[in-house]
Amino acid sequence: MARPSMLYLFSYNSPSLSFGWSLALCKIVGNLITTSSIDGTYASAGDLICILQTISFLEVMHAAIGLVPSGVLLALMQWGGRTHFLLAIVRQIVEVQELPSVFITFMSWSISEVVRYSHYATSCIGICPSWLTYFRYTLFIPLYPIGVAPGEMWLMYQALPFIKDRNLYSKVFDKLPFSYYSFVMIVLVFYPILWSKLYLHLFKQRRSKLKNHQKKKKI
Repeated sequence: MARPSMLYLFSYNSPSLSFGWSLALCKIVGNLITTSSIDGTYASAGDLICILQTISFLEVMHAAIGLVPSGVLLALMQWGGRTHFLLAIVRQIVEVQELPSVFITFMSWSISEVVRYSHYATSCIGICPSWLTYFRYTLFIPLYPIGVAPGEMWLMYQALPFIKDRNLYSKVFDKLPFSYYSFVMIVLVFYPILWSKLYLHLFKQRRSKLKNHQKKKKI
């Protein structure tokens, strides 16, 4: 009999996140097919992706209480970076919602998350196929750089004039020695450094997981 923790993780990863990101991917692709344009990417899937990204804070909590072996800091870094990009910038600045960077980011996120959550869900109940494990620890190699560079970072850079002109979040940052515009500039400087830490960790994880998977196949 499966442990309650495994049943909970299966219910979290499968019906909610795996299905949710699959639906988001279908909305993005559907918009592309029906309109022959990427302009409506945010309008078609933005609200759903915002909800899914907010829910994923539970993964930070899972790591914090030891429900999963993931590191809390890395989980928080990834969640915080994506959430800031999505909720603080894209959702608040209408002018950037039609940029190609949104399509690039959403496609990269959706594909990687569909595979990731499907892998987690099937692993919880012991039926994960070998090809899914391989894709889980391989697709990130092209998808993460694509999602970060021409996606997240480029959009944040393009959003800077709007942030400056509107003095965005001035009520919050008036109490600090720097503006939100300066904060985003700092984020852009350190983003590659923090992202590379996560990226290298995933390569380390890939070597370990695929090596262990090959051993299990031989037994």
